Amino acid sequence: MTQPHRLRIPPPAAPPLTGHLPFADAPGVADPIEVTSRWLTRAGRPWFPVSGEFHYSRCPAGQWEEELLKMKAGGVTAVASYLIWIHHEEVEGQVRFDGNRDLRRFAELCARHGLDFVPRVGPWSHAEVRNGGLPDWLMTRDCTPRTDDPAYLEPVRAWFAALAEQLRGLDRGHGGPIIAIQIENELYDQPGHLRTLKRLAQEAGLSAPMWTSTAWGGVQLPGDELLPLYGGYPEAFWTEADGGWPDTCRKHFFFTHQRDDEGIGADLRPTTVRGGDPDAFADRFPWATCELGGGMAVAYHRRPRLDAADIGALGLTKIGCGSVWQGYYMFHGGTNPAGEHSTLQESHATSYPNDLPVLTYDFQAPLGEYGQYRPSYDELRLQHLLLADFGHLIAPMESVLPQGRPEGQHDRDTLRWAVRADGTSGFLFVNNHQPHEPLPDRPDTSFTVEFPGGAETLMLPASPVTVPAGAYFCWPLRLDVAGVRLEWATAQPVCTVDPGGRTVLVLAATDGIAPELALDAGTVKSVSAPSGDLAEVDGRILITGLRPGTDALVEVEAVDGGRVGLLVLDAATARTVYRGEAWGAERLVLCAGGVVFDHDEMRVHSTAVRPSFAVLPAPEHPLVVDGETVPGEADGVFARYTVGGDGVAGEASAVPVALVRPAGPAPEPSTGVLERASAPADKYFDTVAAEYRIDVPEDLPDGTVLRLHWSGDVGRAYVGDVLVADQFFSGRVWDIGRLPAGAVLQVRVLPLHADARVHVPRDAGDAARAAAVTRAEWISSRAWAVRPPV
Repeated sequence: MTQPHRLRIPPPAAPPLTGHLPFADAPGVADPIEVTSRWLTRAGRPWFPVSGEFHYSRCPAGQWEEELLKMKAGGVTAVASYLIWIHHEEVEGQVRFDGNRDLRRFAELCARHGLDFVPRVGPWSHAEVRNGGLPDWLMTRDCTPRTDDPAYLEPVRAWFAALAEQLRGLDRGHGGPIIAIQIENELYDQPGHLRTLKRLAQEAGLSAPMWTSTAWGGVQLPGDELLPLYGGYPEAFWTEADGGWPDTCRKHFFFTHQRDDEGIGADLRPTTVRGGDPDAFADRFPWATCELGGGMAVAYHRRPRLDAADIGALGLTKIGCGSVWQGYYMFHGGTNPAGEHSTLQESHATSYPNDLPVLTYDFQAPLGEYGQYRPSYDELRLQHLLLADFGHLIAPMESVLPQGRPEGQHDRDTLRWAVRADGTSGFLFVNNHQPHEPLPDRPDTSFTVEFPGGAETLMLPASPVTVPAGAYFCWPLRLDVAGVRLEWATAQPVCTVDPGGRTVLVLAATDGIAPELALDAGTVKSVSAPSGDLAEVDGRILITGLRPGTDALVEVEAVDGGRVGLLVLDAATARTVYRGEAWGAERLVLCAGGVVFDHDEMRVHSTAVRPSFAVLPAPEHPLVVDGETVPGEADGVFARYTVGGDGVAGEASAVPVALVRPAGPAPEPSTGVLERASAPADKYFDTVAAEYRIDVPEDLPDGTVLRLHWSGDVGRAYVGDVLVADQFFSGRVWDIGRLPAGAVLQVRVLPLHADARVHVPRDAGDAARAAAVTRAEWISSRAWAVRPPV
């Protein structure tokens, strides 16, 4: 009879295939990138990249640099971006790379800050853009787009040539940041055309060590020409309004070795046709991703609302499944540019199945449309810190699933867990969270992990624990920490730092699970702990009873004389950890707001009146914050600094909202492609929408957003006759940023018709039928510049 929560690690697999793919880095680079059949390498070392999608043409160019630094501080190592053709050449022959379209400047900023760049060159992108990114003038030509039709390839060749000119000298051979280039998007049944596009891009002068393709929907690829990249979303706007939570989304909260997601893009291809075997590439390519859901857009007919845990649990589960490249879409939201001849969003008007908002592409991303920090940013950063320090260990590790695993996608009774291991050590992953259908507490949980080759079986923890509903975490197994072997910990590794000549491993406790550390006694000379109990059991030193926090530092002296610290932070504090180079050393920073590291300066982004941050190792002297010398105070093993107090940022300030016109009757529902509900026509915003007036102050600080608490169906905001923001209601607040000082803002809100076939989250359904702005406030964020003493 199979014992629950038991897993046997198989003997190490044969070495991966190498040199079998036609990918090559530029000759002579110091850190050559290679693709094996199971993982990626860089400079000869296993490499676990983290990429995040950020569309430069959907963000003001003046904000690019700070937003890129936010992404880097969030653990993103590579920035991916669609190069959206219609944004650059809306008028045939007028190819623009100015202002917010300055592709070269964006790529150079990535390089300046040590970020890799992944251009997704199309020509068809999707990205919820009009025509999938193809210009209107191309769509009116006598040609068949997305095929080898010569009449289509001719303008594509010119588009690629324009991109190559912008990116000239930014390839790896010239020290540039471009590590990969994606061809097309979501084209599942034309391998020959994908090959043609790659050749055209190469002939134009585009160059990268990796050429990629999206691989969902049973894609057919041209041999070994393109590295397949996968995805997975916690929710979907592109399914039917009454379809419930899709099984194709549900599957991503289970540990599985199936890479494909047949749900992504299913609204744009025949659902009864699959291109090929969903695991056809598993023997030749590693499991890499480019579209793990960092959030989700809203369509008019279906408006998913995500929580931070939905995003965090999916990301961590994919690592446990075997991912070796975490790629998020989107990591940073954006705003569609104003078109010269039309709006530029996906819509029924262009024969797409979904009506998207005209302007907003916020995507509920970790960094919002205006650069707002979201809780999901903290959830993912915690995982990315883990990968930054231990990704080179995890990447070559096989994912192993227990025998006693869930019987199907509706099994809520069986614990979901997996181990990634190399035969001697590993990481144990648990996910007890999924959206919509909460999973129960798991009392009396323990694990038995059998390692091969006669190695001792681990049975952990020493006393069974209850895995709380909603918890997801990773525990280390036999992790070497500077000569001390951590047999296990019931806390998640975050990262390491080296203050005072010792290595400190930072771990994050999980709410509801007491931290327990087990050390191999044979590697330890002495141990001291600030609290808790020490006991030696079966050749292990067991540390229990720790109170997680900034002072929960276990000091260990290794038998080889080295000094090691194990710092266990509570779950909330762990989600404030940043790590970066500051004032001549690598440091940990605890901050409830945002932190960016910019060469010799650190900046703290916060909405608090008096924000604080803590540093380890602390500088020897007080810091200078915006010209003011600020001393540090002890906060456990950290030094904490408190700044501000000038009132520029602070608590949300109420905004007067004047009702100009109450709402009339809701517009009669209409439908479009696939008989899905269509967004109300423009005319209704002038006739039956409720209208409110908000006066924008003349002295509005930079970085301030207007936060509306509202209800209704669709909201639009205007300055004069210019649409400046819009939103489909899903129960979330509506943030509006980049408002001109002194402007008069008109907010118009339509009610939802009772018969409209629209999915709104259950707790927001009644509110959608009442058009109202109930409260408004200014949310001001400020960046404090932190420098070492002069």
